Amino acid sequence: QVEVVESGGGLVQAGGSLRLSCAASGFSSNEHSIGWFRQAPGKEREGVSCIGSRGGRTVYAESVKGRFIISRDNAKNTVYLQMDNLKPDDTGIYYCAVDTLIGSECTYLYRVLYDRWGQGTQVTVSP
Repeated sequence: QVEVVESGGGLVQAGGSLRLSCAASGFSSNEHSIGWFRQAPGKEREGVSCIGSRGGRTVYAESVKGRFIISRDNAKNTVYLQMDNLKPDDTGIYYCAVDTLIGSECTYLYRVLYDRWGQGTQVTVSP
């Protein structure tokens, strides 16, 4: 069964860092595009970053470019989101999602491209 579980969220002051993990099970994550999305209170879920299969092409939302880095560890079947210089606007629930199409690439941060979702991890950035 395809499953992803997020971890690593928490409370941090502005300017701080967190590293989120997306642990995959039931499939080889390096054969699929993995995306990170977030949802702030009262707002729609938005794309943050994604990494494609195999070659690992990456895409970032403009709001996080230069501050967040997405990567994968194939041996651990895990995708990470390193978040530096965090801002209060980064607060929200962060979700990991999988495009279950084998060989899927990361091209657009569209929710509809991803069909398996984790439960999310809370990130709170205080001023």
